[in-house]
Amino acid sequence: MSALPPSLSPWAESLSLFPEPLSLHVGAYVARLAAAVGGMRSRSNMEGGEPEGYDGLSRRGSFDRLLVSEWLWALEAPEELVRRAAFGELSYLKPSFRQPQGARRTVVLLDAGPDQLGNPRIAHLALLIVMARRAEAAGAAFTWGVLQAPPPKQRPYSEVTSSLVLSWLGARDLAPPSEEQLAAWREALALEATPEDAWLVGDARLARLPSARGLSRVEVGEVMEPGERKLQVDVRPASREVRSVVLDLPPADDCVRLLRDPFQARVAKPVVRLSEDRPTSFHFSAEGRRLVTFHADGSVSAMAIPASPTATLPKPRRIKVKPNQTVLAAGWRPNGGLLTLMEREDRYVLHGTLSQPRIHRGVGSAEIIGGWSSGYAPTFPSATPGPGRLFSWRDRGRHEMVLLLTRTGGLFLVYRVEAEQRIEMVALDYPVTAMVEVGNKLVYIRGGAKVPVSSRLERLRREPWQTGDAGKPVFVLAPQEDAPAPPPRTSLHVMGTWDAEDVVLNVKQGEACFGWASDVPVVQGMGLLAARHASNVWRMFLADHQVDITVPEGARVVGVGGCHVAEHQVGLFVLAADQRTLLWLTEKRETVLRKASDVVTHAEVSHSAPLLAWLTRSGELVVMDLTMGRVLYRATTGGM
Repeated sequence: MSALPPSLSPWAESLSLFPEPLSLHVGAYVARLAAAVGGMRSRSNMEGGEPEGYDGLSRRGSFDRLLVSEWLWALEAPEELVRRAAFGELSYLKPSFRQPQGARRTVVLLDAGPDQLGNPRIAHLALLIVMARRAEAAGAAFTWGVLQAPPPKQRPYSEVTSSLVLSWLGARDLAPPSEEQLAAWREALALEATPEDAWLVGDARLARLPSARGLSRVEVGEVMEPGERKLQVDVRPASREVRSVVLDLPPADDCVRLLRDPFQARVAKPVVRLSEDRPTSFHFSAEGRRLVTFHADGSVSAMAIPASPTATLPKPRRIKVKPNQTVLAAGWRPNGGLLTLMEREDRYVLHGTLSQPRIHRGVGSAEIIGGWSSGYAPTFPSATPGPGRLFSWRDRGRHEMVLLLTRTGGLFLVYRVEAEQRIEMVALDYPVTAMVEVGNKLVYIRGGAKVPVSSRLERLRREPWQTGDAGKPVFVLAPQEDAPAPPPRTSLHVMGTWDAEDVVLNVKQGEACFGWASDVPVVQGMGLLAARHASNVWRMFLADHQVDITVPEGARVVGVGGCHVAEHQVGLFVLAADQRTLLWLTEKRETVLRKASDVVTHAEVSHSAPLLAWLTRSGELVVMDLTMGRVLYRATTGGM
């Protein structure tokens, strides 16, 4: 960890509360705002107090305090004495007064209304650090509070600590500060008509309040220019000229961290589940913000992932299973809604309404007649435990199409027969090791040998699989060991482009995973992809090069993507050989992210959001935010 630059040493104690990347961002604000605000003005010689001799020299004063050496000019050169007096060049004794330091104080009142929510509060946070240090250097007391919470509802604060800052971040109001609120603060703090060092921090409209007369102000606002991410800060002392500062905002992810939990002090409160409700497996939805979970009682749920550890968690969408049914797969539709595929005796049932053109609306659950139409049962082992996954999107004809990826690597099309109002299922490819939606495409990796299909499936491939205006699948197919010529290969394929050539990946094995990357250039149309090249070597495919990473012996790769540990880098997320330690591996570093409370049975990284989730043998389910390195959600298993 690098230390703060020497220029920030006066504020090192306050900045040490922040993690290193955030402390540098806040420190840059602090340095520039401190220069704009300036130090506290010393008390005037004429402000009274008990006389206490003299304290140096001054260029101003009365002739009874003129230095004796200056009187020599009156004897030797009277005209020079007059000239020096006219131009202020004479020296006088400066009187000193004894004044109680406790009477001096700095007061800061912050606006928490709608005009200052969001990025302006980052400047507020830096100003609190500046004002606290400024008062400490002058031997003055420091007091601050929120304008919208007048006393006695809120007592003023006297220091800047992590707990108080978190309380202030939670103080938000839908209305701007009123005259009554500011007047209540002035009365409670005994601020005179012209207080010595009292500041209002907020929008320019604070100047319109009658009680703001005589107070210093700091006006904060965002620069309203296309493509600009800056703050305009105008420092307006009561008795000095205005000073303006333009501050460049930190990266968007760091801004979110500063506004939600700058100290990483908040943790997710564990959710206690009943033993029968224990999750057995899970997977992320296509958009990455929901978790589709399979439970021990056979039910399926879709839970929205909270944006922060303290966010309110909505009730999950859940489907109970009847005694004569078994869940085969589930998924979350892009426009909302849980899809589940059930097995019922000799037929299959799909729960969930598929969107169709208006003339074909009206089907909810539908039975799938028969079994696998291609006549083969997939047996390729997959790293994904539990039931399979359903993917949903619309084709060019606005028909919603559904793909089933089984846990053994079989890829099937679930489609509607409009004339008979029923659903059928046909095999497409095998073995598939990874599949995601990338932009407008669903991409997969396929092997060298193709599975024979019927003429009906060939017609389906030619007609409805044209690229529509919604997402398309991308998946990975591993080579089949017993495949005939051409030789086995691992290749990438985009669903719907059956006439195009497959993209052959330069890897020797078929296991692969897609990942999330926000500031790293990746291959267009494929996203971030990593595939196993050798026994312990995985290859990441970036826009202009490939990166090989060696995985420790006995470890298992669970995803690929960026992490809060290092900016502008991507690496592999790995479950170590002890089956409890989660690592992030790059070419040059190995970082321990978390150690699970028990053996991890399944871990996964979302391909479209910076999220890592894992499930332990004891039933604990944890979701971690990779941009902030903190746990967003934790569910544990309790009693019956």
